[in-house]
Amino acid sequence: MYPLILLYLILTIVRPQDYLPGLENVPLLPVVLVLSFLAWLASSAKTFAAPQFVLLPAFLVVLMISQLTNGWAGGMKDELIKFGPTVIAFYIFAAGCTTQRRVTIGMAVFVLCSMILALHGVEQAKTGMGWTGIPLSEEGRIQYVGIFNDPNDLGLLFAATLPMAVFLSRRSGLLGRWFWLAGALLLLYGTYLTNSRGALLAVLVVAGCYVWYRRGLFTASVLGVIGLACMKILSSRMQELDAEEESAAGRVDAWYSGIHMFMSHPTFGVGAGNFTEYNELTAHNSFVLVLAETGFIGFLLWLAFVGYSFWMVLAVVRHKPDLTDPALATSWRAERAMALTLLLSLCGLFCAAFFLSRSYMIVLYLFAAMVTGYYIGARQRHPGLPDLRLSDSGWRWVPAAAGGVAALFVLVAVLLRTT
Repeated sequence: MYPLILLYLILTIVRPQDYLPGLENVPLLPVVLVLSFLAWLASSAKTFAAPQFVLLPAFLVVLMISQLTNGWAGGMKDELIKFGPTVIAFYIFAAGCTTQRRVTIGMAVFVLCSMILALHGVEQAKTGMGWTGIPLSEEGRIQYVGIFNDPNDLGLLFAATLPMAVFLSRRSGLLGRWFWLAGALLLLYGTYLTNSRGALLAVLVVAGCYVWYRRGLFTASVLGVIGLACMKILSSRMQELDAEEESAAGRVDAWYSGIHMFMSHPTFGVGAGNFTEYNELTAHNSFVLVLAETGFIGFLLWLAFVGYSFWMVLAVVRHKPDLTDPALATSWRAERAMALTLLLSLCGLFCAAFFLSRSYMIVLYLFAAMVTGYYIGARQRHPGLPDLRLSDSGWRWVPAAAGGVAALFVLVAVLLRTT
């Protein structure tokens, strides 16, 4: 089961089926996913011990209902076909990531795949064309094939896998350490080549969160200001980071339109994938996109899904077990280091996603699956960690979702006044 879902992960990111001759008509991804699913069904490692296993299929149902309530019954089948594989992949990958060794392997696969895409970008930047046959974008930014054709998506992936590369370097011998550190530098350079403002901010957030954890908020704030100044010097697009800049203003207008879509369709939204039917540009914000297309119900479920992922790794980072036993102390340091890495990856992922419409992107859910599986295993290794149940804590997401909607209203109103 686990090797098959790792192969699915590789095919999802590296995507040789999208550019190698003879593979364009071969359904590699569906076949590998079906085989993984069959292996999962036969496996005794199946687990449903996390709220996300309920929230994600419920979100799929809302995606389907959002099409029905907007007058397209056939859209229910369309959403099932599009998002159903993501739900299946989440279940399988989460079930396979319950041990530290498998989480480490999963991280290594994520990083190696990202390094391949970064190397492709380096070749693009040098020659104007990558080995996939994809050239630099018109703006001179690197891009890949398939779901990573947008430079911003590449930057999102690089920002999310960067903490994993650093973590792997600390878990390896001398040669391995240099390899993974070189990989981290390659991902940083790849992020620079994407010239994605969201990705650059995500890298800054990852670094800031780590410094905050180690040195406190004041040090993180000071270094964050310095880092932002350096990024504005290095990146031409970061120099345009202003609400009055044309691209930024267009995003704010799209957020404003998304808020109005929610107000006109508050329960189930305007329908999954229908944002551009009401606005010329997409939302450029994963939170606004979910709110506009699936309404409050979908936003509540999606926010809870994301929130539980953060809650899980934060629970490990903050947990303080009795460490009088030296062996337990050593084991717990490794556990907390892994949880911190996953937390930093989530911070990078969702910081970038805040400026992109990637609410349904499968990579996001594969990251969340790794976190979910990790926490299930961590609770087995350390029973003192809290048991997160929807029956106990699910009600909290209702006021959290309402607060999130209010925060988006306030943010958009403030930004509109500055444009």
